[in-house]
Amino acid sequence: MQKKKVNVIGAGLAGCECAYQLARRGVPVRLYEMKPGKKTPAHVSGLFAELVCSNSLRSDRICNAAGLLKEEMRLLGSLIMQAADATRVAAGGALAVDRNAFSEYITREIRQNDLIEIVPAEVSDLSIFQDEFVVVASGPLTSDVLSDAIMEATGEEYLHFFDAAAPIVSAESIDMGYAFFASRYDRGSDYVNCPMTKDEYEVFYHALLRAECAELHEFENTCVFEGCMPVETMASRGHDTLLFGPLKPKGLIDPKTGREPFAVVQLRKENEDGSMYNIVGFQTHLKFPEQKKVFGLIPALKNAEFLRYGVMHRNTFLNAPQLLDRYYRLRKNPAIRFAGQITGVEGYVESTSSGLLAGIFTACEYLGKPQPEFNDDTASGALCAHVSGAISGNFQPMNINFGIMQPLGYKIRNKEEKNTRIAERALAKIKTTVREYGL
Repeated sequence: MQKKKVNVIGAGLAGCECAYQLARRGVPVRLYEMKPGKKTPAHVSGLFAELVCSNSLRSDRICNAAGLLKEEMRLLGSLIMQAADATRVAAGGALAVDRNAFSEYITREIRQNDLIEIVPAEVSDLSIFQDEFVVVASGPLTSDVLSDAIMEATGEEYLHFFDAAAPIVSAESIDMGYAFFASRYDRGSDYVNCPMTKDEYEVFYHALLRAECAELHEFENTCVFEGCMPVETMASRGHDTLLFGPLKPKGLIDPKTGREPFAVVQLRKENEDGSMYNIVGFQTHLKFPEQKKVFGLIPALKNAEFLRYGVMHRNTFLNAPQLLDRYYRLRKNPAIRFAGQITGVEGYVESTSSGLLAGIFTACEYLGKPQPEFNDDTASGALCAHVSGAISGNFQPMNINFGIMQPLGYKIRNKEEKNTRIAERALAKIKTTVREYGL
């Protein structure tokens, strides 16, 4: 049956990318977004593709799996990567963006596209799309009514985990008498580094352990995804855990002493003009007064003005290996696809990648063209394999990493060289796929 329009639910990163990929191939799209009429606790604006946890899209080097995935997405014509490259802020070897400019860019591109109809409404029933394709990209903060509809469509209950956002401070309130600009290993000077002596760290660490957390209300299960763990949870795992995590001093030399500090808290630009800084790795669910008190024990932040405190929220994802195939289709009803973090990919970049491929797959099916093959010799394809059942046991959210990609088949001792070879092979494969399938 000829499908009239493809319905995409959710105008987050995955949903906007999916809608854009459909429209650029001539497929008409109906994009549903419940904002601004209804927002989740983590959202603050009515813009599309709002970044709620960090403004960083992680490493931009292809010897890093996240950097490789971004380069694959650029080759595939990603809207989100266009926006990121246009609104980037300095962040050493990472790709960080001006949060508002990034969302404004994407919102403008989506709203100006004649093939994309914006429907400002909350979807509560998937059965209304029985004669059309639908891509559910509702994200990790899926509303209760849509969750019920998804459970009905899948026939299963699905899982959740907790995610936490880091605080933001004003640049002018940072005491630069205690801080210095640098990136690790002399890769620029894009971070504000807040050093701590051993005694200062001891005071901070013990205060963090004693600090009071906000009530979780209905979120009684405190399962936290390792990649976005609250700083107080890391501290509870041992005295030195933070020193090997967000406070690690390795690769940083304090110009005031000429030595590596005992501990370092890094701040990253939150916007282009550098008036706001994100406390890197300090996602938290401490009560707001506790955040001000405890984080104020960091010498450079003793008078910090908090423009946003850290918050904690629940994330939702499917038991994807049982429910989805390698094309992100629901096995029991292939007219329905899922994209984004709800599939069990974790991270902004991974979420966008799944939306991009879901858009390409749906467009090809809509137009009667063969489905392009993305296998685990590419980062994009490795994520498809991950969510569709390439791993067994207890399914958990996964960032892209070289461990889920096809190995080279021969040994290289140097890790960076090995990863670079895997990346070069992947990029060559993406270029071939683009050419062969006319993507």
